[in-house]
Amino acid sequence: MKIPKRIQPLIDDGIVDDVLRQLMSGKEATVYVVQCGDQIRCAKVYKEASKRSFKNAVLYNEGRKVRNGRSARAMQKGSKFGREQQEEIWQNTEVDTLYKFAAAGVRVPTPYGCFGGVLIMDLITDDEGYAAPRLNDVTLSQDQALSHHAKMMDYVVRMLSVGIIHGDLSEFNVLVDEQGPVIIDLPQAVNAAGNNNAKKMLLRDVNNMTQYYSQFAPSLVSTRYGEEIWAIFETGELSDKTVLTGQFVDSEVAADVDNILNEINAAREEELDRLERMTNHD
Repeated sequence: MKIPKRIQPLIDDGIVDDVLRQLMSGKEATVYVVQCGDQIRCAKVYKEASKRSFKNAVLYNEGRKVRNGRSARAMQKGSKFGREQQEEIWQNTEVDTLYKFAAAGVRVPTPYGCFGGVLIMDLITDDEGYAAPRLNDVTLSQDQALSHHAKMMDYVVRMLSVGIIHGDLSEFNVLVDEQGPVIIDLPQAVNAAGNNNAKKMLLRDVNNMTQYYSQFAPSLVSTRYGEEIWAIFETGELSDKTVLTGQFVDSEVAADVDNILNEINAAREEELDRLERMTNHD
């Protein structure tokens, strides 16, 4: 196929050998399947800010640190240099977040670098070697839905444990291969500690996932994983070892916070006991 303009420099530099086909085009980027030596990978070509349709980007940028004073001032003024710096931060956020999530035990595509607005990373495939489908295109059994949902909640906990919220998690930003869900699309990742919208985005991410999986496993409808995860996060006790119950009790008065956390901890202890009994039984 015709080589996209943004990928041509990568071919000139020997980073990419050939562009095989377009995989998909989304609100923030177009993704191509590319040949890199003897490996088949994907190249995510970010769209220019003026052509991106990603809404409310300012909400996601809040809390992102800019160490260079000149860059910060230029971004604040909205100059050409400032816009270029903003774009670089937007793209680098995805690369940095991919590495952090992988280290935290979250399944994401392995990145190989971002070159001039083109991110090279692993192509996630199904068991026949074709590009893995998005979650939105997959039909699940009830048991599969419950298993995948539990895995996604574990990923949300692991992401938040390293201080990051996906920010746009949905059935369209999750791929499914033979091992289960793989999270993609991370340039809008949110700093949980520095963004005033962090809780809102965390709850939205979790609710999106729960709502989708509940069409296959209706029992998920009554769960409240988002509120439970955020409550534990606020105590400073959230970690990749956290066991969730999906239960949460709203506080009628501020003074009841301790009682709510006690109920969550009690439910978690019950779940741990149940898992231990199951293990011993096996």
